[in-house]
Amino acid sequence: MLLAIDCGNTNTVFSIWDGETFLVTLRTSTHHARTADAYFTWYSTLVKHYGIEVDITDVIISSTVPRVVFNLRVFADRFFGCRPMVVGKPDCALPVAPRVDAGTLIGPDRLVNTAGAYARHGGDLIVVDFGTATTCDVVAEDGAYVGGVIAPGVNLSLEALHMAAAALPHVDVTTPPRVIGTNTVDCMQSGVYWGYIGLVQGLCDKIRAEYARPMKVIGTGGLAPLFAQGADLFDEIEDDLTMHGLTVIHDYNKKG
Repeated sequence: MLLAIDCGNTNTVFSIWDGETFLVTLRTSTHHARTADAYFTWYSTLVKHYGIEVDITDVIISSTVPRVVFNLRVFADRFFGCRPMVVGKPDCALPVAPRVDAGTLIGPDRLVNTAGAYARHGGDLIVVDFGTATTCDVVAEDGAYVGGVIAPGVNLSLEALHMAAAALPHVDVTTPPRVIGTNTVDCMQSGVYWGYIGLVQGLCDKIRAEYARPMKVIGTGGLAPLFAQGADLFDEIEDDLTMHGLTVIHDYNKKG
């Protein structure tokens, strides 16, 4: 079985893949000081809780936080006896090489989303990921990552607004009752909700115009379904796109 690990700036997700389906997906906060032993204690406790019989033979890691990779490597080696694949490293090949400016470092999560989206939907895609940053990634006809857009994430924007303006409270991201708020919380929620819908719509329109080909828009990330309620933003929403992309890359390397 394959253990796919996606380490983002905020959360780290572990999913167990049996070759046909994900048996379970586990989530914890990302912390660069978490040791291999601590990972295993957390992981094994939850696997036992869910009553799953697993035999992990392979591990693949995507991490936007380089400092956590060492302990995840030790975790894989110590407890599963395997050397993990790490997306972005020379020994982990991609199905199609990205086409960007020479020397550009591409976030592993964006490469993984590209592989997962292409495997499910083919090429000519915009993948919108609502994470710590809000990203729009362009997937070419042949499945290559060819660039995109990075904007501040929704929660990051809310935190910055609260920190910079002492009178503004913390608010949840939710659908506001109306566009014109009649109190501070409603005003903030409307600004974030409708502001990000406008951001995504505007970016996708600009990308389509520049790309000059019909494109499907795929939404992913925890907030994608929420923002899809307010407008016709996405052709499809994929809640497990990153984990699926990890299985695609792992399978490609095993067969290669």
